[in-house]
Amino acid sequence: MLIGDVARHSGVSARMLRHYESLGLVRPSGRTGGGYREYSDEDIRRVFHIESLRSLGLSLREVGRALDEPGFAPSELVDDLIRQTRERIATETELLTRLRRIGSAEPAEWQDVLQIVALLQALGSKSPGTRQRAALSSAEEASVPVEALVDAVLGESDPIVAGSLRWALARAGAAGLPPLARGLGSPAAEVRGRAARSVAQVPGGEATALLRRALADPDLAVRRIAAVELGARGVADAVPTLIGMVVDGVNDVDAAETLSALASGPGLADRITGLLVARLAHGPAQASARRRLAQALADIPGETASRALAELSSDEDRAVALTAAYVLGIRETR
Repeated sequence: MLIGDVARHSGVSARMLRHYESLGLVRPSGRTGGGYREYSDEDIRRVFHIESLRSLGLSLREVGRALDEPGFAPSELVDDLIRQTRERIATETELLTRLRRIGSAEPAEWQDVLQIVALLQALGSKSPGTRQRAALSSAEEASVPVEALVDAVLGESDPIVAGSLRWALARAGAAGLPPLARGLGSPAAEVRGRAARSVAQVPGGEATALLRRALADPDLAVRRIAAVELGARGVADAVPTLIGMVVDGVNDVDAAETLSALASGPGLADRITGLLVARLAHGPAQASARRRLAQALADIPGETASRALAELSSDEDRAVALTAAYVLGIRETR
């Protein structure tokens, strides 16, 4: 078969076939009487082998090694190709994400594009100070891509920078909730916790629904974040987690204050008191935990809480008894 016929059947141009020949990758086995290249069936198969290997990303030098070196082992080369491909995909994905974010901001002028690019670069800086300045300045720009702020806050380990990012996101309102909802589905508990903290800054029913989802999270720390905010929003389902926080001494002051606020709701005071008393009766033996539970009863209104404190004032643990008596005295003074 002549070179033109090979080009038509293989899709490889005659110029590229000559290039392959110059590199020694494939040489036509014969010549016609007029001196034209003539490819055998085996030559044509080799052309297809070359194209197959090139489609995997091999260079022509690597193709030659693969076809001609008897001891050539492909596994190492394939592993290297996999690594290179993953790196290329990651780079292209990052670029695509950046372009989408710029597009979502609907920039009117190139100056707007440059401003957004500068912000995205600052949010990815290694310097916490630079990231914080970017977060604070982003709140002043109406065209800031919200998803960029969400990605930044979900990956932020510095508490000061994270606080600034949450503040900026809160200004964006409900627009940040869809990407934050994806953060709540992350396999990493710390990411879900950051998402819950950010959702807590957003008012409204949609945010409350997401916090209810976080209240059922398998990680206790995430549930506690959601419980404090849900309690402040009047959601009674948060009560058991809040009482657990009091028992464990984890953010127990905020938990107790939230319980007090919840107790002002209809019918909730007696329910909360009953759960606190139940934990005292069947819960922790440690005096410190029992003392915190007694303190939590202080601001729960109603006679049920007062009777519970009166009983605790005779508790066998002196510290618990003194705490209950002191709290009861304050309630009676009020």
